[in-house]
Amino acid sequence: MADAYHIPVLLHESIDGMNIHPDSICVDVTFGGGGHSREILSRLGDKGHLYAFDQDEDAIKNIEPSNKFTFIRSNFRYLKNFIKYHNVDGVDAILADLGVSSHHFDAEDRGFSFRFEDSDLDMRMNRKGGKTAAQILNTYTEEKLADVFYLYGELKQSRRIASVIVKTRKEKPYKKTSDLLATLNSFVGRGEKEKKILAQAFQALRIEVNEEMEVLKEMLTQALDILKPGGRLSVITYHSLEDRIVKNFFKTGNFEGKVEKDFFGNFETPFKLINNKVITPSKDEEERNPRSRSAKLRVAEKV
Repeated sequence: MADAYHIPVLLHESIDGMNIHPDSICVDVTFGGGGHSREILSRLGDKGHLYAFDQDEDAIKNIEPSNKFTFIRSNFRYLKNFIKYHNVDGVDAILADLGVSSHHFDAEDRGFSFRFEDSDLDMRMNRKGGKTAAQILNTYTEEKLADVFYLYGELKQSRRIASVIVKTRKEKPYKKTSDLLATLNSFVGRGEKEKKILAQAFQALRIEVNEEMEVLKEMLTQALDILKPGGRLSVITYHSLEDRIVKNFFKTGNFEGKVEKDFFGNFETPFKLINNKVITPSKDEEERNPRSRSAKLRVAEKV
């Protein structure tokens, strides 16, 4: 398991929040570089077990054999199915670190970063299926593209960007990162603002390619089903859309944040919040790992 692949964010805070015991049955739905999984395994005894998910073939290289560990190469939207397949009746703790691994941003052939202009516009976590970023840019309607950039990238000029993309692709389909940058450059300034807008646009496409919001909702719903009473769910988010979904689900059991009350007027919720205030990285961690700056940790316990 290589930390070079991805430096684990809020490592001790997130694992402490899981309340692991030596015989706990745990799940890490975002294995990646294996940093969080390694810490979980260090807290498990012979009767404990960790199931880890990752759909990316590159993550397999980070596995270290252990009789307490089972790797599942799949999207975590199939969490419940695989836990059932392994004859597990219920789990004690689940971890989800929703950040994209540093490995993906640094891999020139994956298309996740605007730094590599000659890379294909792919952005798929699982390269064996699904639509690429290029296919989205070349086939989505102008309205749908505008929605993607506005909802997932929070870009104020989303409609103008979408309009230019639709006109441009008629002459030359989008294929490389440089093609998209040529379009976006007319909408950005210089310096840090330029980087921010480019990052927002690439984030929006990545979220759409991998259906990240839908997948997150599916995983949270299934996590509630498979957690034992008293089981913990520890989730690290990196942007406001993710955090809002997790916050609403933890507080109300639904994604809209709609509060339900019983006959006596008491709030009905499937969770007890372990941290009422969101946990963020320390200044020291932010300096050591700048990509942790936007991380937010929420922990909840199934009642």
